[in-house]
Amino acid sequence: MIKQNIHKGALIIENQYFPCVNYINTLFQFSNVKIEQYETYQKMSFRNRSVVAGSNGVVDLSVPLENGRNQRLLMKEVRISYLSNWQVQHFRTIESCYSRSPYFEFYRDGVWDLLRKKQSFLLDMNLEILNWLKKVLKIPAGISLTEGYEKNYPEDVKDLRNHFLPKNRLVQDAGFRYTQVFEDRIGFQSNLSILDLLFCSGPESIHLLIDNKLTI
Repeated sequence: MIKQNIHKGALIIENQYFPCVNYINTLFQFSNVKIEQYETYQKMSFRNRSVVAGSNGVVDLSVPLENGRNQRLLMKEVRISYLSNWQVQHFRTIESCYSRSPYFEFYRDGVWDLLRKKQSFLLDMNLEILNWLKKVLKIPAGISLTEGYEKNYPEDVKDLRNHFLPKNRLVQDAGFRYTQVFEDRIGFQSNLSILDLLFCSGPESIHLLIDNKLTI
C-alpha cells in the first residue's frame, strides 16, 4: 500500500481538460475535492486546453466551444462545439507525440474512449476525464461538485481556482523529472498534461506524484 499524508480539509478547484501535472499532484494532498461548476467560464485557462510535447516543442490542444471562448455562461452551461472533427485531430496529435512512449499502448484506448463520446457540456467531459484519471492513478480524494458559487471560503478550505493557468505553467515546479519522448530534442518540459507523465512513466507516475508533493 502506498503511504501518503493527506489534508483533512477540502480543496476547491476548477476542472481541466486532461489536467496539468501540478493539478493532479495537488489532488493527492486532499481527501475532499470540490469541482467548481457555478463560476463564470474563464477563458485563457486549462478548462478547455491541454499542453503536450511534440518533436518541435509544446503543442496546445484546445476544445472548441459553442459561442466561442468569450461567453459569460456558468461553467456547467458551457457547450462543446462539434462543427470540426477536433476529437480525431486531438487524438492524432497525441498519437504523434506519444506513439513511441513506453506506455502509449497501455492508455491509448482509454483516452480515445473519452474523446469519442461527444459529451454536450465541457464540465461533463472534463469530469469523465478526471474520474478516469482518479481510477488510473488511484487518486484517493473524494470528488464532488460545488452546490453554489462562493467568492470566499473559510480557512479550512484551500481555494485553488485559477491557480494553475497556461500563463504560469512553468512557475511552479513539482521537483521531479522523468524521461520524455523528445527530451533529447527540446529539453525537459515541466508541468505538461498528465497524459505526458502517464504515457512516459506508466504506473510509476503514482509514486512520482506522491513522493514529490507540490508546495501550494
